[in-house]
Amino acid sequence: MFLPLFLSEKVKGVAHNDTFSTPFVQAKGVFKIHFVIKNKDTTMQKSQLNPKMSVLLAIIVMVASMRLINSSCIHPLSNFTPIGAMGLFGGAYFSQKWKAFLFPILTLLISDLVINNFIFEGKYGVMYSGWYWIYGIFALIVFLGSWIIQKVTFKNVLVAAIVASLSHWLLADLTVWIGGGTDLRTGGPLSRDWQGLVQCYVQGLPFLKNFLMGTLFYSAIMFGAVEYAKVYYPKAVLA
Repeated sequence: MFLPLFLSEKVKGVAHNDTFSTPFVQAKGVFKIHFVIKNKDTTMQKSQLNPKMSVLLAIIVMVASMRLINSSCIHPLSNFTPIGAMGLFGGAYFSQKWKAFLFPILTLLISDLVINNFIFEGKYGVMYSGWYWIYGIFALIVFLGSWIIQKVTFKNVLVAAIVASLSHWLLADLTVWIGGGTDLRTGGPLSRDWQGLVQCYVQGLPFLKNFLMGTLFYSAIMFGAVEYAKVYYPKAVLA
């Protein structure tokens, strides 16, 4: 509804559907004009999908799809996924931290359930052994995103990606060694000594490389998209 400028300034902050009066001065005296403000778009807005939620769902699908594609067999490219980038992304952009932690963990859970129960047909059970360690590591990546990327810059995102990848490599491979992982040289279990631990880290280097490259690649896409939207499409930026 159109209001003259001097009247529109008077009605700021009035709730929708409220009826109010404002004086209107003319030469013959003072009289009142009654206005009723109605939110004509309420029904339409309620029926539309929240743009922020649509962005979240799109990224979750992308993350799950990439994991599914790379999980059909064991190879170094299995770690070239956007999971690490998503942890950093959630930690950096979500103002409500419970959403930042829920986002990557929910993505992991959905994709893990599909991978274990459909691609591997339950060979490793509903969830793989030691899954809780991996979820803890990704929670740490979310924290690193919120701590290091307090301001989105190329340097901060690069540093966060490197720190997150190194943390994932050190902690994830440590859990492999603790759990009696396989020595790829012999096909037997890793020895329970310093040499076995070193071998575990060495044979995990190809996965570290691809995890880092995947984190950098998808971070460039995700952070770049949001920063671009902040300039040209501010309403689409995640909270």
